[in-house]
Amino acid sequence: MTTAVARSRSPIAVAIRRTMRSGGGRLGAAALLAVLLAGFCAPLLTALEGQNPSDFNGDLVDGNNGGNPYGSFGGVSGSHWFGVEPGTGRDLFALVVYGLRTTILIALAATIVSVVIGAAVGMAMGYLGGWFEAVLGRFVDFMFGFPTLLFLIALQLIVPADIPKPVVLAVVLAAFGWVGTARLIHTQTKQLAAREFIDAAKASGTPLRRVFGGELLPNLVGTLAVVVALSFPATVAVSAGLSFLGVGIGADTPDLGVLIGSSITWTYTGADAGYLIFPSIVLLLIVLGATLLGDALRDAFDVRTEENAR
Repeated sequence: MTTAVARSRSPIAVAIRRTMRSGGGRLGAAALLAVLLAGFCAPLLTALEGQNPSDFNGDLVDGNNGGNPYGSFGGVSGSHWFGVEPGTGRDLFALVVYGLRTTILIALAATIVSVVIGAAVGMAMGYLGGWFEAVLGRFVDFMFGFPTLLFLIALQLIVPADIPKPVVLAVVLAAFGWVGTARLIHTQTKQLAAREFIDAAKASGTPLRRVFGGELLPNLVGTLAVVVALSFPATVAVSAGLSFLGVGIGADTPDLGVLIGSSITWTYTGADAGYLIFPSIVLLLIVLGATLLGDALRDAFDVRTEENAR
């Protein structure tokens, strides 16, 4: 019975259980789950509040005071939980939760696509070796030293206006975010390729796709899970940073980076700090939660950590 139970526990299940036992893992998972739920339930939450992110409420801002909201802390009230946006009177809570959804969807799409590309390139380099590894390795080195941020800014400025900015941003972030994953997976695949079970698969004539999918990939799942968890907050930060600089999401689309960028200007004009604080706290929760969860996952999949615990 004990043997059957032990066999039924996969390494992934054991690692997840170990992650949830750590304080940082639980805290990170709770913070990340809270913001993810808030983002994906944005329509429900705004309906509960009774507001809409596209509704302008000019009567809630003081036109004689530069458009600053009436009331304390940016107009926080029972009808406007986070106050209202200076100048327009749009509900800030609605803007934050819809902006949260935009930020999360862009970061998730870019992270998943970049990790898939990086894993495929890294596995191909590490397993095939030879001239393929040499040529592709030089390209990866070139991409690693490429001034990605400057190119991202330049590309965002020249993309036609009829293409949705969130799609462009996700594609661009994915196109340049795979390099680190490819290097890491390349190193680990090369080590796996020298193992006996890979030699046995080669000797038995196992097709290449089955070697990749049935032999290599299961041994890389832990690493890829950690890469996703740690890449996600970095992608969120880059996406928000580009929007903050005005070259990411357009001002007409709710986004955390856009909100924080706009709030800086209003803070200098004497507006209440709520416009800056609320979007910043939500962005902090995303980055902090994903980082804590990623660190806990990394420790959980680390064999040395398991041996030390014994």
